[in-house]
Amino acid sequence: MKFTHESKAYRRKWMNCGTAKYNGAYYYSKEIVQNIMPLVETDRSWITVNVQGHGCDHAIVFVHNNIKPERYDWLSQYKDLVFVCGIPETVEKVKHLGKAIYVPLSVDVEYVKRFEAEAKTGDVCFAGRRAKRRQSNISSNIACLEGISRPELLRRMATYQRVYAVGRTAIEAKVLGCEVLPYDSRFPDPDKWEVLDNKEAAEILQKELDRIDGKVEEVKSEWSLNHMNKTALKEYAEELGIELDPEMKKADMIEAIKENAR
Repeated sequence: MKFTHESKAYRRKWMNCGTAKYNGAYYYSKEIVQNIMPLVETDRSWITVNVQGHGCDHAIVFVHNNIKPERYDWLSQYKDLVFVCGIPETVEKVKHLGKAIYVPLSVDVEYVKRFEAEAKTGDVCFAGRRAKRRQSNISSNIACLEGISRPELLRRMATYQRVYAVGRTAIEAKVLGCEVLPYDSRFPDPDKWEVLDNKEAAEILQKELDRIDGKVEEVKSEWSLNHMNKTALKEYAEELGIELDPEMKKADMIEAIKENAR
């Protein structure tokens, strides 16, 4: 099963949303379908948008609503779900529904770069949803890029030096060479939004799914690692796809294995 932005039930709902249809969940779902799904090997179903009543067991669910994740509670009726969260804070909020994992928000970097401007003619703007701006202290006198399609948003945002943005919009702004300014009190540090391409996110997701579905061996216990010599640690790290410098201290090798095998 694949329930996405292309599914009829979602399309009916989406078409009645007016300018609100230009939202992050819709555009992120498009990139998940185009750039992430083809790179991930799994027998699980995919649920990339949230419409109550459209779910199934043994599925991957992408969580888009970080403010009210309880809107996914209806999925409690299904078994063996993996909830993919774009920010770490949401993992704790949905883990009662299934296995919750953190896969950082990502964008199609190559696509976004197509909208780079020859020159930045504007100083500062807001890019995002009108409701979010109204909840902030952003001056109403600055340019507001809201209620427009993503291509138009990217084209116009690229002409500004500084952009008030969060989430994927903030990542896109960075790709376009803009300085990101914070406006949401939950995310005071713009460095939280690191540039990550969809393809890299697919690799992270694959690794997490392989771990959950038992396709890779869980990392050995710390006791076991401590009782291995440096040669054995290096060989074990290679089995996990981790490269270690043979000149590293044993303690550093163990920490590197524990960190990279998570």
